[in-house]
Amino acid sequence: MNHDLLDAIKVPASISWSDAAARINETAQGVLLAVDADGRLVRTVTDGDVRRALIDGVAPAAALADLPGRAPLSLPESATVAQAQALMREYGISHVPVLDAKGRPLDLVTARDLSQRIWLSSPHLGEEESAFVEDAFRTNWIAPLGPHVDGFERELAEHVGVGHAAAVSSGTAAIHLGLLLLGVKPGDTVFCSSLTFVGSCNPILYCGAKPVFIDSEPQTWNMSPAALERAFVWARATGRIPKAVVIVNLYGQSADMDALLPICERHGVPVLEDAAESLGASYKGRASGTFGRLAVFSFNGNKIITTSGGGMLVSQDAGLIAYARKLATQAREPAPHYEHVEMGFNYRMSNVLAGIGRGQLKVLPQRVQQRRAVFERYRQALADFPLVQWMPEPEGHLATRWLTCFCLDGPDAGARRDRLMRSLELHAIEARPVWKPMHLQPLFAGAPYFEHAPGDDVAARLFAAGLCLPSGSNLSTEQQDRVIAHLRWVLEKDEVNRALV
Repeated sequence: MNHDLLDAIKVPASISWSDAAARINETAQGVLLAVDADGRLVRTVTDGDVRRALIDGVAPAAALADLPGRAPLSLPESATVAQAQALMREYGISHVPVLDAKGRPLDLVTARDLSQRIWLSSPHLGEEESAFVEDAFRTNWIAPLGPHVDGFERELAEHVGVGHAAAVSSGTAAIHLGLLLLGVKPGDTVFCSSLTFVGSCNPILYCGAKPVFIDSEPQTWNMSPAALERAFVWARATGRIPKAVVIVNLYGQSADMDALLPICERHGVPVLEDAAESLGASYKGRASGTFGRLAVFSFNGNKIITTSGGGMLVSQDAGLIAYARKLATQAREPAPHYEHVEMGFNYRMSNVLAGIGRGQLKVLPQRVQQRRAVFERYRQALADFPLVQWMPEPEGHLATRWLTCFCLDGPDAGARRDRLMRSLELHAIEARPVWKPMHLQPLFAGAPYFEHAPGDDVAARLFAAGLCLPSGSNLSTEQQDRVIAHLRWVLEKDEVNRALV
């Protein structure tokens, strides 16, 4: 709810119920918040209350404060959606005011908002997928492998401009296979971006290896070349040269490959490019996922295109991909019986899910365009808030804007981000912090970490004040308007409060 509307439904408790009836009709919200001289909530007034006053013959000049009724139901600013829903169900109401510590209305939560949740990044299916899935059922190819798996691998490889691809059960599975193909063994060291999802680095542990985390740079939010250089100096001095470097392309944007790859090449260490979030992005005209010795994509349900769950391992090296396929099918040897010489995994993609992927891939350029349009609409709508600093897109980068992300600047940025996120959630608008860096996760306590610059932990700073907004390619204009209106309302309130300090 915006400031103007909240002000419109707040009325002095001293006004008559007939004047209140006119205000309810004027605002069309079905509720008023009657407040005392100090702005504290005295009671709520609904159109039902007005009808009952009329039926009971209450004098039109009677003040709202004198009308019979129960003490107002309300929520504190810290309330959750679940608490709001429970209160509405228990008392059969459709509006709940949110009060500050002094009992003054800050907001109004409505059943309508809660019934129309806006998701961070929901699947966006079209018409193409059904034909492929129906074909899988018609031909009885519903088990792992099949013609749609072959077709999806071929079509994705062609789309991004890489030689070979292996479709697997998840992006995490693809990273695990990639590390194994690069020879990562127990006790080895692997460098990895710190600002990422845990799926980027859990496979390091699967291999029995030890992660070393690398900070981000402010220009791209991706791996810092300066931090990577210092990590290699340390690795040389300690005898812990990594077997691989996992470079993550965050939130649909490529890392600065021209700066990072020469460092890895100089030390003779291969790159596994984690492009799970960046399918459809490019760097200096070249597709994301084509820079590493190996690269991975993810088709999780929240990704820019989805197969429900699934991933892809890609490379220019046909031998590596052939070996990946073998490992992903329990490492079965070419024999008429089941023969196994080495440990394998059940990682191959289902033919049904691959059919969904083939349909989704056809609309990938459109999905990129739609997500970039969502980002731009947010950016323009909040352009008058200088403390909102959007994830940069440097020259030469084309980001998909898989998620629209920004950081708040200024004093108490973290606290203000948390208030904003809680307020959005209370209105059934999903938002989440920027990834918590891996070097701050209890799972990786004690792992070496190299900052962008001494005393400058960029990843930690982005996590502390960064927020990801609803970004789906299927967001309606009305949904975007709702998100924007609420963002502006909370940000404006924060600016007023800061000005009073």
